[in-house]
Amino acid sequence: MPKFIRSLSFAYSGIVLAVRSQRHMKIHAAAAAIVCLIGAMLPLTRLEWAVLLLTITVVFSLEMVNTAIEYTVDLTSPDIHPLAKAAKDVAAGAVLVAACMAVIIGLLILGPPLWHFIVD
Repeated sequence: MPKFIRSLSFAYSGIVLAVRSQRHMKIHAAAAAIVCLIGAMLPLTRLEWAVLLLTITVVFSLEMVNTAIEYTVDLTSPDIHPLAKAAKDVAAGAVLVAACMAVIIGLLILGPPLWHFIVD
């Protein structure tokens, strides 16, 4: 069990590092907090909450993988190299795809009940 606790400590350190060092991670965290606050004001189903939380988790996870890839590429290829740039660009693109889909999912789930909340 101590090895498991130690590995959780390392994972927690990685999350903290990503949030503290990555500007986009802070933006994602702020957006997630806003979505959760809005969701708390609306009559969402368990399934809608599950989809929102899963979407948030995917974006956070991809942002952390992107950070890990950037750190690894910087370590292994300190000079500018086309393959290093390609690796970083593809990883960043994965985050962008997830973030754009998160916005669409958020609008699909929160849009209609938020509209009724505002209009009624």
